[in-house]
Amino acid sequence: MLQAAPAVLARQPKVIDVPDRPAFVKLPGKKETSARSGQNLVENTLLRTSKPGRMQIMLGTGRQFRMGGDALLRLKGSTVQLQKGSLIGWIKPGLTNRQPFRIQTRLATASIQGTTVFIELTDEKLKIFSWEGEVKVSTTSGESYTLQGGKQLLVDLNQPTISWSPPVKITAAEVSRRLTKSRLINGFSTPMDTLQDIERELGVKALNP
Repeated sequence: MLQAAPAVLARQPKVIDVPDRPAFVKLPGKKETSARSGQNLVENTLLRTSKPGRMQIMLGTGRQFRMGGDALLRLKGSTVQLQKGSLIGWIKPGLTNRQPFRIQTRLATASIQGTTVFIELTDEKLKIFSWEGEVKVSTTSGESYTLQGGKQLLVDLNQPTISWSPPVKITAAEVSRRLTKSRLINGFSTPMDTLQDIERELGVKALNP
């Protein structure tokens, strides 16, 4: 007798919230259209925002992320390929599917299994920051790092050769400033699933979750 596949594997990725525009969706082989809440997505969908645009996406695995600013990324199964811009990704506490959530850039891949990660990629820098929990980072040049809550990996892309330095702890004042001012944490229709974990681990409060 055939067993039904777990429901978590049967979901389609979709747009959860679009609090600000411009925000766009480009399905494979289709023209780019304005993103709308509840819109279903498929493999190889391109997502794009321009300042002040931002949106929230849920993958078929239940993992979620928000993107904003001048951002561009592609959906690849349980992986997100970030080409530029800012992204915050998390896994809802209690999800039984323990498959890692991977966010790839041209320089490094961040992997989480129940935590919250922020990534920003511009022409000048790559920033990877753990809001809470453990974030594993593997670079395309072979380095590996593990970030704990409040730690950041920052790479200057203006140098002739890319040089990776160990993660550094961000000050409590800086963490508080980021949390209260972050447009990817504040101002969406529902709070992030891990917001209480962030506030508890780092001892700070969001402004308007």
